[in-house]
Amino acid sequence: MDGIRKTFAGMPWWVKWVAVPLLALFVFGGVITSILGALIGLVFKLLLFVALVGGLVFVVSKIGGTRTKSSSREW
Repeated sequence: MDGIRKTFAGMPWWVKWVAVPLLALFVFGGVITSILGALIGLVFKLLLFVALVGGLVFVVSKIGGTRTKSSSREW
């Protein structure tokens, strides 16, 4: 680990802060994109599920709101 620090200490600033991150994005860009895409897809599906369940509960409560309270206690 100390050898890597010594190697990078002798490099210009643009190698450390520009070239190395660009190379990392070039090499691992596909992996990063896949992971981010999967996470965004999962969050979207989760939000869609919550919205659908909320809509279902809303519709059922509106339709079932015509019943009396005694019939709802039978469940």
